[in-house]
Amino acid sequence: MSYLRFGLSVLAATTLLLSACTPAQQPAASSGATAAPAAAGASGDVYIPLISKGFQHQFWQAVKQGAEKAAKDYNVRITFEGPENESQVDKQVEMLQAALDKKPKAIALAALDSKVVVPQLQKAKEQNIPVIGFDSGVDSDIPVTTAATDNIAAAGAAADKMAELVKEGEVAVIVHDQTSRTGIDRRDGFLNRMKEKYPNIKIVDVQYGGGDQLKSTDLAKAMIQAHPNLKGFFGANEGSIIGVLNAVKELNREGKIVVIGYDSGKQQMDAVRSGVEAGAITQDPIGIGYKSVEAAVKAIKGESLPKTIDTGFHWYDKSNIDTDQIKPLLYT
Repeated sequence: MSYLRFGLSVLAATTLLLSACTPAQQPAASSGATAAPAAAGASGDVYIPLISKGFQHQFWQAVKQGAEKAAKDYNVRITFEGPENESQVDKQVEMLQAALDKKPKAIALAALDSKVVVPQLQKAKEQNIPVIGFDSGVDSDIPVTTAATDNIAAAGAAADKMAELVKEGEVAVIVHDQTSRTGIDRRDGFLNRMKEKYPNIKIVDVQYGGGDQLKSTDLAKAMIQAHPNLKGFFGANEGSIIGVLNAVKELNREGKIVVIGYDSGKQQMDAVRSGVEAGAITQDPIGIGYKSVEAAVKAIKGESLPKTIDTGFHWYDKSNIDTDQIKPLLYT
């Protein structure tokens, strides 16, 4: 019996030693557990999705660049997405709903349609998710703020330049759409300034190219052919103005029509440098992206924000396109 007791004692001691050296198993996390924060610039507990109007223009890549910079500075996690082109309103609504389903801390939206997204924004409000508008606002007071260019003023400045250069005669306009706040404001800013200040200039046609350069090219060619005395052409975004430039080149009207654009991009910048395009309005796309995320962080913290954050605009032409003031605002 003494040998048996000795053996049992050794076995018990061995078992105790092994259990002390083996890490205790952690309990499984519950479905409601909060993930540990990720590395700086991608904090897991502060998620802010940004839904843009599209990805077809370099403008949105510049906005994304600014948003990513702010995400790193403020240690939050963002996603940045948009439909393939700026005519896919239904696709954007689906993206917005999917983002809301993830229960973000805040959400930022550049609306393709200023009215159709309001039901989703109402859901966000009911869930206490602050909404930040960027680039293009909505017809609702739900967004706590909107970081954007004053597009009415900017398009008015484009009209002033057009009037200065053409003096009098016929002018045509291509706008990206008639549903987004940017499309409406740029169209109305240009047309209303012409009507108010320049009675010798007649707007002979306004068309909508959906921001697509191929469609805008076809529209611009038809407009030029329908109005052989056309003296000026305004394109209200990157896709629109590239269409105008293509049409002017294909119809051999370079130097005969004053072309004024909006935003930048390599083709437009080359046209400005060569003189085919008189000049354009530039926004600050990197600033728009940065200010959007910054505003979302402040809204999450409960800080007060102005109803609009004016991110500014500038006129550029071949005389100042490469200056220290303008060059950082342009994208290729």
